Amino acid sequence: MITLSSSAAARVRAIAERQGKPPALRLSVEGGGCAGFQYRFGLAETRAEDDFVAETDGVALVIDQTSLPFVEGSVVDYVESLGSAAFAVRNPNAASSCGCGTSFSV
Repeated sequence: MITLSSSAAARVRAIAERQGKPPALRLSVEGGGCAGFQYRFGLAETRAEDDFVAETDGVALVIDQTSLPFVEGSVVDYVESLGSAAFAVRNPNAASSCGCGTSFSV
């Protein structure tokens, strides 16, 4: 199971409303980054029949079947700090991650 936090759902809703798109965040995992794999985020305008979908507060989190094993059990959050604001993945499958938090290894 993977979940979208309430703060992430609120941020996705705000972005989607500004762009006139459905409130759905697509998370995918790709090879690359300084630790081997990297997270990619974007609004999910379309869904494949076999996409995994989880909902929080009426906002969908959409993940393709290839990426799902890499993020199983994770929480997608939206974190704001003094110098930045970004979506973050708390991933129990990651053996290590880079300093910026956008890439990881398994």
